[in-house]
Amino acid sequence: MKRVLSGIQPSGKLTIGNYIGALRNFVKLQHSYECFFMIVDLHAITVPQEPAALREQTEMVSALYLACGIDPAKSAVFLQSSVHAHAELGWMLTTLSYMGELERMTQFKDKSAGKESVGVGLFTYPSLMAADILLYNADLVPVGEDQKQHLELTRDLAARFNGRFGDYFHVPEPYIPEVGARIMSLDDASKKMSKSNPNPGSYIAMLDEPDVIRKKISRAVTDSGREVKYDPNEKPEVSNLMSIYSHCADMGIAEIEAKYEGQGYGAFKKDLAEVVVAALEPIQRRYKDIRESGELSRVLKDGAERAAAIADATVRDVKERMGFLVL
Repeated sequence: MKRVLSGIQPSGKLTIGNYIGALRNFVKLQHSYECFFMIVDLHAITVPQEPAALREQTEMVSALYLACGIDPAKSAVFLQSSVHAHAELGWMLTTLSYMGELERMTQFKDKSAGKESVGVGLFTYPSLMAADILLYNADLVPVGEDQKQHLELTRDLAARFNGRFGDYFHVPEPYIPEVGARIMSLDDASKKMSKSNPNPGSYIAMLDEPDVIRKKISRAVTDSGREVKYDPNEKPEVSNLMSIYSHCADMGIAEIEAKYEGQGYGAFKKDLAEVVVAALEPIQRRYKDIRESGELSRVLKDGAERAAAIADATVRDVKERMGFLVL
């Protein structure tokens, strides 16, 4: 069975974009692949985090993984920081990385823009991400478009290691679904919906109360027209809302266009809000049960043990090939 590895940072509230673009695909993949799904808390601290907030957000993301349908009996669900091999291989791959490669990373440029000082962790983030993937010799890596450049570096590092120390690492392939991979901001359809956006009205959080969801959708930006038509170039805002509707209601775009022909944005937005509320309600209910049950620690410990069994063996092999004295 081929292997899949992916993860989400616990650096904010997960949004409906995370659900449509990532978590729903995680649930589907676990039925056909051996899956390792992390909460990437080591990556989260490449920018400052309040300790109490980081702990709460880590538990929140972990519980949402399970609430969305990731089955810990099928997939290893674990914290990146609980498997020490991530940091160790991350350092070894950093020594194989070139300054020019890391300087070209778009995410580093974006997050460091306009800042007087930038943490080294943000700069070396891609080599740690490469370690995350290569530790498990993952065949497929579900990534968004914004992470594709990092996966290309992972492929380069795998090939570089293999060329220098003998064939060992699989060269991973990206898994980018044709639909659902990119949900845009509610206030600016040129930007991806992001949990780190300081404007809470720009995203729908997975744990938002129904009335909050209704208010956010009612205030979502649209164009000056009133036709509910899917046209990402001419009507990007309405097209984005239609994509959300399509995925939450499992309804085709053409069907949505026909349903709201001649009705305008008011009726469409009102129904969209109810569709989103209905899609998130069972997840929110399961989430509450999981947090109250106390099962999260057991699931994360079990997942870390399963992951570490593979990751530790990989680090031993890598150290032997690189010339370390392995005792």
